[in-house]
Amino acid sequence: MAKSIDTERRLVAIFAADVEGYSRLMEADEVNTLRDLSQRRRTLDGIIASHRGRIANTAGDSVLAEFGSAVDAVQCAVEAQAALTEANAGLSHDRQINFRIGVHVGDVMIRGGDLFGDAVNIAARLQTLASAGGTCISGVAHDQVRKILPFVFADLGAQSVKNIEEPVRAFAVTAKGAAAVYPVGSSSAPPDTHKPLPLPDKPSIAVLAFNNMSGDPQQDYFADGVVEDIITALSRFKALFVIARNSSFTYKGRAVDVKQVGRDLGVRYVLEGSVRKAANRVRITGQLIDTATGAHIWADRIDGGLDDIFDLQDQVTASVVGAIAPAMEKAEIERAKRKPTQSLDAYDHYLLGIAATHSVFEGTEDAVSEALRLFYRAIELDPNYASAYGMAAWCHVLRKNYGWMPDDAQAIAEVERLARQAARLAKNDAVPLYTGGFALARLLGHLDAGAALIDRALALDPNLAAAWHLSGWVKIYLGEPEMAIEHMAHAMRLNPLDPLILGMQNGTAAAHFLAGRYDAASSWAEKALQQNSNYLPGIRMAAASHALSGRLVQAQKALTRMRQIDPKLRICNLAEIVPFRAAKDVARYVEGLRKAGLPE
Repeated sequence: MAKSIDTERRLVAIFAADVEGYSRLMEADEVNTLRDLSQRRRTLDGIIASHRGRIANTAGDSVLAEFGSAVDAVQCAVEAQAALTEANAGLSHDRQINFRIGVHVGDVMIRGGDLFGDAVNIAARLQTLASAGGTCISGVAHDQVRKILPFVFADLGAQSVKNIEEPVRAFAVTAKGAAAVYPVGSSSAPPDTHKPLPLPDKPSIAVLAFNNMSGDPQQDYFADGVVEDIITALSRFKALFVIARNSSFTYKGRAVDVKQVGRDLGVRYVLEGSVRKAANRVRITGQLIDTATGAHIWADRIDGGLDDIFDLQDQVTASVVGAIAPAMEKAEIERAKRKPTQSLDAYDHYLLGIAATHSVFEGTEDAVSEALRLFYRAIELDPNYASAYGMAAWCHVLRKNYGWMPDDAQAIAEVERLARQAARLAKNDAVPLYTGGFALARLLGHLDAGAALIDRALALDPNLAAAWHLSGWVKIYLGEPEMAIEHMAHAMRLNPLDPLILGMQNGTAAAHFLAGRYDAASSWAEKALQQNSNYLPGIRMAAASHALSGRLVQAQKALTRMRQIDPKLRICNLAEIVPFRAAKDVARYVEGLRKAGLPE
């Protein structure tokens, strides 16, 4: 009598993969197809194993696997498609072996190691919806991974699939920056490979770098400073959505299509123009363009003396606001006006300092030292210049981050003096509040005081991407990872093309790490490292999260790179790098890096 096989029920993530056009390939070249398929299967099986998947039902051209989490299954699918695409490089189209992959989460029956049930059928049907080389996931899987994995999800709507009564919500998924692979004929496919950002539910604007018409390239700092002040003034309006300077300035020096800028940044309006500074006169020209139609909404030329520069900036701001949000309250318009200093010489040094801080990330310690000198000179010229105090404090944060700050009580005391003065003099100016606040939190450990100052800055200027970013880090230090993720996400939306977006990506990784979501943490850390493979905070986070996820090979690889860049780092000095308030958060970080192999 045959022995019965027990049936087990389990909730799992189901991964279904199948070769597109397998019969055609076999008919054309059986020998080479079998050889190439064997190689692809070794690649695919290895990636499934690395994400803790178990291969169940399998045939020559198809694979069915189960995972303990949707995150593992979807991450595996995206990584597998990238590896399989790379394996096809150099092959003629008729020799390429492309898989379709479907992922669903549901209850399955397991008998003799094989998977059965409606959930398996849904995963298989999703696989047929995917394009060759593409991945399609269910709405259930999407709900579990959308806030965790840094991928692009295109909503394909409700799909009727064979032998399943109710329609299944489906999403095509790709890595950010990769060419999206959509099912043929899908209405969700964008016109190009970069999915446009959705428009916010309020008037949205990006201010591009103005052309310097002074005939002197050395005056670029002044034109850039004028634009930065206009961005700051616009961002104070709570009824507007204003893109951050670092994203809008990525177009500097380029001939641009404003409609494409609107799609890239997810904004309805673009402001462009020029600045001419000659002797004691300034001319600002501006044109406001509707990115949907290309129509000019407003254009003007504003002239005045150099000592009227703040009034000229206010005129541009008021004209833009009047054109795109005419119902704006007068009180809010008045609050947006400011005269940060009475000294034009102090203002000039401040603008030069700002330009130097932007070059810090491309240069050396000399750049931050020069910026600090210029801010101190601005303070000397105007002892009540709040933003100059705040930016000087920020320079000390940069020095600490890069290992250039002397580790002595005098240096720390100077940071506290600058930060306190910035906060005391700030009034309604967000810049000294968030820069001074973060310096207090990061360098002095005054987390509550620092968080309060940054919160004040955001209340005054809700579009300040840098403040949202730094607020996210302070939330991490305070042990509030979910709030940190929200703040990092908002910073990235306000600053989607920031060349330094890796800091926000790594902040998101750190938040997931503290929440115990090590797979998501490693994914976001690796995303940051795609921007800069030598980014030390990202390498540390990748090593710790890989280690606690059980991926010791990847953790040790990251640690080796970390030790090459920072050979002095030890377990004993980690607290200087990450000022977590909670002992359990410090212990978690230490545990991860210890498992990765960091010496005591």
